[in-house]
Amino acid sequence: MLVADPQASTLGAFRDRRRFRAESGRAGAGALKAGRAGADLVLEVPVGTVVRDLDEDRVLADLAVAGERMVVARAGRGGRGNARFATSVHQAPRIGEMGEPGQHRRIELELKLIADVGLVGLPNAGKSTLLAALTAARPKIAAYPFTTLEPNLGVAELDGGRTLVFADVPGLIEGAHLGAGLGIDFLRHLERTRVLVHVVDASAGEEAAREALAAVRAELHSFSEVLAGREGLVALNKVDVPEGRAAAAALAAAEPAALPISAAGREGVEELLGRVASLVVEARREAAVTAPPGSASGEHRVYRHRPRRLGDVVVVREDAAWRVRGEALEREVAMTDLNSEEAVARLQRRLRVAGVDAALAAAGCVEGDTVRMGRAEFTYVEEPTE
Repeated sequence: MLVADPQASTLGAFRDRRRFRAESGRAGAGALKAGRAGADLVLEVPVGTVVRDLDEDRVLADLAVAGERMVVARAGRGGRGNARFATSVHQAPRIGEMGEPGQHRRIELELKLIADVGLVGLPNAGKSTLLAALTAARPKIAAYPFTTLEPNLGVAELDGGRTLVFADVPGLIEGAHLGAGLGIDFLRHLERTRVLVHVVDASAGEEAAREALAAVRAELHSFSEVLAGREGLVALNKVDVPEGRAAAAALAAAEPAALPISAAGREGVEELLGRVASLVVEARREAAVTAPPGSASGEHRVYRHRPRRLGDVVVVREDAAWRVRGEALEREVAMTDLNSEEAVARLQRRLRVAGVDAALAAAGCVEGDTVRMGRAEFTYVEEPTE
């Protein structure tokens, strides 16, 4: 089972160890003593972890709330002892079931940062400087591209004890949605944010600023529809430079959501924070209205893996043998003690009633052929007709 733990910050614990197995149960004993169930294996992952099935290439769960749980693989059902097969006629049966094998799955864990606001823009636009001005974060800042090599988080404090979490995402370049530069390694983090702030270097001039804003918007649109429709503001940065102030004034007239600022001089930063806070409040309100059942405060969503039923028995040719497939059938075979003649005889009766013999005969199986069910092999013997 996976549990979203707010204390966990990375998936580093799974870098060196890739295989995990829960404890097996213990067999029963005499005097009608039941066996002991195996202990659950619980793995803590950071909040924001996406769980994907590698074999089926589909998302199983999105653990975006602290305490959410995902049952990755179920344990097998315990077998029944011989006392469970006793009848008034057969009072001392020498038959018992094996425990059902537990499930195994190959999964991929992907961590997406969770923040209220994402700061996006081309390299050297001033995102890290703005993050430091808005929050208590102290990211590495320098006057060359790609200073930020991994997302930085910062928390801004508002009136009334409210807080906003900002994420400074490394600068984007053309082709980022295809993996160019730091590319998709960081674009996916933006899908978690509620509001985007496009940070534009206005000091490069009006035309360059327009091209920068268009380039970033194009990359977001190409990466996902979610980001294409995400509400956002435009922070026209570096107005403390004369060229920047003139360019910002021209751009602000064409961009209703634009705001001239100087992250280094903290000019316009408080106004930007207020407008961002209003957008986040509205986004949170809309998210609460559309939230799925069980995600309210104080409740935890639990994702349980429910295997798909395979339907009727299927018989296929496999090398020089026949393979019989069926979920319930393979489980029955796995739980049968094949070293017990009585248990095997019981299995044969159950297979016959389930129509396995008829399915094999219809497929062309003849006496002496090898039949495989799960991990077991049998020799097919035709039933005598009366």
